[in-house]
Amino acid sequence: MIRLPEVLAICGLSRSTVYAYAKRGQFPSQIKITPNEAGWVKEEVQAWVESRVRANRGP
Repeated sequence: MIRLPEVLAICGLSRSTVYAYAKRGQFPSQIKITPNEAGWVKEEVQAWVESRVRANRGP
């Protein structure tokens, strides 16, 4: 489980873009850790980045 600063470092997006993409279902959703904390599954964020790289490289 990773927090927002690490998500931003991995994906290179801004905070607002991460939340906008997640709201539209275009980025992995947060997982509630405690009532006041949430994070992301690191493997899901890494897989998202890899899928974007593959999509941009084309067939």
